[in-house]
Amino acid sequence: MEEVYGIEYSKPEVVLLQETGIGVSEAAARTCYDSFANSENEVVQYIEENMPTHEMCGDLNSIEGSSLLDNLAWTHFHHSILEHANLSFLVRGTSRGVLQEHARHRIQAISVRSTRYTMSSIINAFVASKHGGDKAFFIDKILSFDMFVTNDEEYNKIEIGAVYDKLEYQSKKLEDFISIAVAPSSIPLIEEFDGYAEPLFNALESGKKKRNVGDAFKHIITDNVKVDMVVTFNLRSLKNYFTLRDSGAAYFQIRWLAQAMMRATPSKYLDLIVKKR
Repeated sequence: MEEVYGIEYSKPEVVLLQETGIGVSEAAARTCYDSFANSENEVVQYIEENMPTHEMCGDLNSIEGSSLLDNLAWTHFHHSILEHANLSFLVRGTSRGVLQEHARHRIQAISVRSTRYTMSSIINAFVASKHGGDKAFFIDKILSFDMFVTNDEEYNKIEIGAVYDKLEYQSKKLEDFISIAVAPSSIPLIEEFDGYAEPLFNALESGKKKRNVGDAFKHIITDNVKVDMVVTFNLRSLKNYFTLRDSGAAYFQIRWLAQAMMRATPSKYLDLIVKKR
């Protein structure tokens, strides 16, 4: 947790899911200069006159260092060879606001928790609050979801109250609100548990979820909502990402994310893309 501008925020968690190694990058560089025999890595030397076997490709991807890559990265700035190394990270608990920053990094693969498919619990809490509960029930229920990066309960209650107010407004504008919000097979539950908010919420949660429920309600949440994602960078793009985002000029939440990703990145990659401090 860290306080920024008077509000306490949680920080994201990151784990490295996959790494391809730096061996292919060295092989790419040696191909450019036809210098396989000069490598300090025996498996690379072998490629001078031979095609590597599947087993040797595994050895290639296990290389822990390369003097040529270090020289090219820091002396000659030949960075295209770094594009042959890829790292994939699982990120949990960053914010939707960070996604706007991520979109500025063109070369990445990113898969993000979808609001189209994962908002059912919020809508179910609202429906239950209208059939036996109240706004306070909704706020307490959503607070239990731990869905915001802000860690200030009173501030989060304001956020949740605004979500309720937007849903309340929309429910009055739409005659078919329930059919949009709840799966057809779950609509009878509303009559069955009418007047009992908690049992109704639990029944709706156990029933079939409304497909694409977020299509109608994406607007109710803010950039403060937590998201999870898997993101893959090639090493050259990761260098650019760390340079820009591990900076005092960067938005503080994406700086936290960049720093967490750096901590999850093995030193054999960092040595090629991050200046030693």
